[in-house]
Amino acid sequence: MSEALWITLAFGLGLGVRKLGLPPLVGYLMAGFLLNIVSHTTSLTLENGPLLEHLAHLGVLLMLFTVGLKLRLKNVLRPEVVGGGLLHLGLISLLSAPLLFGLVGQDWQQALVLGIALGFSSTVMAAKVLESKRELRAFHGRVAIGILIMQDLAALALLSLGAGQVPSIFALAVFALPLLRPLLSRLLAISGHDELLVLLGLLLALVIGGEGFHAVGLSAELGALLLGALLANHSRASELGKALWSLKEVFLVGFFLNIGLTGLPSWEALGLALLLLLLLPLKTALFFLVLVRFKLRARSAFLTSLSLASFSEFGLIVAALMLPDWIVPLALAVALSFVLAAPFNRFAHSLYERWESQLKRFELDQRHPDEQPVSLGMAHILIMGMGRVGTSTYDFLRDRQESIVGVDADAAKVELHRQAGRRVLYA
Repeated sequence: MSEALWITLAFGLGLGVRKLGLPPLVGYLMAGFLLNIVSHTTSLTLENGPLLEHLAHLGVLLMLFTVGLKLRLKNVLRPEVVGGGLLHLGLISLLSAPLLFGLVGQDWQQALVLGIALGFSSTVMAAKVLESKRELRAFHGRVAIGILIMQDLAALALLSLGAGQVPSIFALAVFALPLLRPLLSRLLAISGHDELLVLLGLLLALVIGGEGFHAVGLSAELGALLLGALLANHSRASELGKALWSLKEVFLVGFFLNIGLTGLPSWEALGLALLLLLLLPLKTALFFLVLVRFKLRARSAFLTSLSLASFSEFGLIVAALMLPDWIVPLALAVALSFVLAAPFNRFAHSLYERWESQLKRFELDQRHPDEQPVSLGMAHILIMGMGRVGTSTYDFLRDRQESIVGVDADAAKVELHRQAGRRVLYA
């Protein structure tokens, strides 16, 4: 009965908010809170059951694995990612702690921990938004995912300190993961195109990445991400990601329902959540200011900041361990941040066009190496976006001796086109 009600409400509310022009995940969050209220006001038992919690966990692992399939680790070890991500986390924690001091009973340590928890952005939300707009491999998408990885590592360190736990000595075996790449690549090559391919993805994401990392005291989420990254350069990485797409999307419904089922909302918890939500504009603006200091264009900094304009599910984990009294207000704040972030991200490009003149005032004179102006040379025809349609158009016109150049925001795709003899620029 519970499963039937979850599915019915999730579908109904997801479809309803989609008709309003919002992402379905907003409806899933609403369904979670509605189920929570129903379970506490009626005789129906709709608690945060093991099945839904397990589906949520599987959905997160599959999401991070597919993100890893599109990730180049060299893009993470960049100044704007490491420096910008850590600088922002430090600044937002220090700036928000005094504002939170009164809310946590005048305890500076708890205020700082809560500030750090609110400094994390949602990996699931950002990845889902960027993926839906096909911007995961765009420059601002790569910066956003890189910063999220830095935040996740910081969260894992904080959780380890809070729990007093350290990884097993066997965790050092993680450094030998690159040695598995030839074997994994071979398995991917011989797995065909049907259910074996899906099973291989599940084996890598859930068993080796998830359970394997958890067994040695590391994060299962980190394991799924790294296993995906090991295969990011494989020619069939995209096919594997598409094969897992439906499973990942269905399991992620459980994740958003699970947030709503975290605890029974009260007026006091809602009031605290709304107060916490006031920090979201500060957090987003600080992301923008930090990123333009690292020579990003205003457009890239703005799009990256909006994709990171949410509170994180990792914050809930931190709160459960170190601030148990704050779990319900923080769950509400996370859910409300998703509701706010979804429409802003949907119209991100339109918002930038509206505010472009004001935002460009913050740009530095120097440009990031990946955002330098490019010359189109003597080309007469420009193709924006070198996907399937763009590539076919390029080849058609090239066969007719046209002077043509293509442009794409995916650096890996640009390199593949250049190897195939096409003139494609990264921009």
